[in-house]
Amino acid sequence: MTPGSWPRRLRERLGERGLAVLVLVGLLALAVVPLVAMPAARCKTFGSGCPRPKPPVRADPVVAKAQQVTALQAATRGSYVALGDSYSAGVGAETTVADRNPLNRCRRTSKAYYHEVSTAFRFAKGSSFWACSGATTNDVLKGRYGEPPQLGRVNADTSLVTISIGGNDIGFSKVLGGCVMHLPWSHSCTDQGADIAGRMAKLRRDLPALLEKITDRAPSARVIVMGYPKAFSEVTGVGGDNITVADQRWLNARAYELGQLVRQSAVEADARIVARHGRGSVEFVDAYSAFAGHEAGSADPYMNGLALNLSALEAEPRSFHPTAAGQHALAQLFLAQIQKGPGRPLS
Repeated sequence: MTPGSWPRRLRERLGERGLAVLVLVGLLALAVVPLVAMPAARCKTFGSGCPRPKPPVRADPVVAKAQQVTALQAATRGSYVALGDSYSAGVGAETTVADRNPLNRCRRTSKAYYHEVSTAFRFAKGSSFWACSGATTNDVLKGRYGEPPQLGRVNADTSLVTISIGGNDIGFSKVLGGCVMHLPWSHSCTDQGADIAGRMAKLRRDLPALLEKITDRAPSARVIVMGYPKAFSEVTGVGGDNITVADQRWLNARAYELGQLVRQSAVEADARIVARHGRGSVEFVDAYSAFAGHEAGSADPYMNGLALNLSALEAEPRSFHPTAAGQHALAQLFLAQIQKGPGRPLS
């Protein structure tokens, strides 16, 4: 067959109309091939082969529930560190020879509330006890009796901090001494009001700064700050400590004011965490009524009365500090708060 002869023969067989149809079919085939190869184009042109819309992704309720953090989980996922002053160290609750060891300058005792808290739950990274008798907010930052700063004991792994602080900042031991040792015609107890007010004003600045430093070092921790219990029952002759009912009421009122200062500082510190979407919390435990009916001098006291060291003519450190029963009462407050949480979600 010579070149060019097959189109003539094809035209002779199909005729002019048949050849035109054949050409048209060929052109359509060339147009359809890329459409078949491209699903999006096929979908647009023919309305077929379109991808089905993906169903919305919904969280697995089982997985979502597992990711929720309860108050207890937040408190126990790391380490527990107990900081603070003599009320946290357990002064006044001495029951063993080791508790009375004079080399134990911070006076940490075996009946301090820390021990009940540390054994009530399993803390993933353990627990430690660093409260120290006589500690002020400044001592928490810089250390006392040659010990490293309490602040340095907390870090990113800390999930729970308990602390009582502020009583030494306002010189409460000195104030009590002025109320117990005053002469019958003097008013040295209530005359200390102006001095206490000045110390309270300073603490109002120092305590928030301390809480900020603790939460900076332990950003995921629940920091639980305790107020101070009422020491006196406000009944004549209670404890025989030369403290009039009027002075008892005045002292109790100062303890209440101190507790409110601590409460407000904790509330503000927690608000700052919420504002920056932090993971931890700062919470307040109100201990003011923890010893109700068991104040100093009662039949079953949770608070030690005045104990004098006659050889040194000074009050012993355990004076007006919680007994072992008092430390147990404080432990119950902390245990309840750990379970309860800050009253807001924890991430």
